[in-house]
Amino acid sequence: MNSVMVRSPLDNVENAQFAWNRFRRMLRGWALVSVLSAAGAVAWFFNQFGLVSIHFYIAAALGIGAMIMMTGALMSLLFLSSGTGHDDAVRDFERRDDQVG
Repeated sequence: MNSVMVRSPLDNVENAQFAWNRFRRMLRGWALVSVLSAAGAVAWFFNQFGLVSIHFYIAAALGIGAMIMMTGALMSLLFLSSGTGHDDAVRDFERRDDQVG
């Protein structure tokens, strides 16, 4: 087994700071999309069904908002790992490990 330590590109402070700032910027954008989508859906529900129950509208807004925010967060993490070269570092480590064993 090879015990060589492979460093991630995120170990570099400047790279990590840039990447996390970009991640936070993407999350702010997704938060805006999430709030607008939830508000649009609740407005559509109210237009179609009237005042059913306040609990229905709260649950719908929270469910839709959370779903879109979670999707955005996971997609942003995917872009974070790919854009910083972290994925390449892991792939190179796996290749090196395969060659040793």
